[in-house]
Amino acid sequence: MDAAHFVHSSFPGYVWCFERVFIKTSPGRSRYNVLGALDAVNKNLISVCNDGYINADSVCELIMKLKDGAEGLPITLVMDNARYQRCTKVQEAAEEHVVDLLYLPPYSPNLNLIERLWKFVKNKCLNCRYHETFQLFKNAIAGILEATGTEFKEELDSLLSWNFQSYSKVAILS
Repeated sequence: MDAAHFVHSSFPGYVWCFERVFIKTSPGRSRYNVLGALDAVNKNLISVCNDGYINADSVCELIMKLKDGAEGLPITLVMDNARYQRCTKVQEAAEEHVVDLLYLPPYSPNLNLIERLWKFVKNKCLNCRYHETFQLFKNAIAGILEATGTEFKEELDSLLSWNFQSYSKVAILS
């Protein structure tokens, strides 16, 4: 589980030219927040989205959504150490819904599979694209998130694999 805060702005690619090029952009003040939980086995995404803030209430809402869709299966929620995820309200909600919380070590976002999904979403609908209104911007992100289990399933199966770099047998140079 992790949150992504998509900013309505332009994300241009690289441009090299002899003449000055002007790129349309928006003010970049509107954010579309997505708090998502990714099932590591079947790659299903459950999310809570808003235009305001991600806080402990959003995490509790996501825990309830997860428990409703789990049908009696045990749930372990892997998350980073954000303050709103470690608070008592979230821990009480997890205990009430029988959800185990597993916190990642600090500064290790590469251990969270959903970080790869956020990068995929940015590449598919934000990089080198202009969204005229904030509503079109939100629709583009929501469209990608809805299509993760259908249209992009094959791409995401290889991207969201359990291949993590291990440092257990590393040769150390003296």
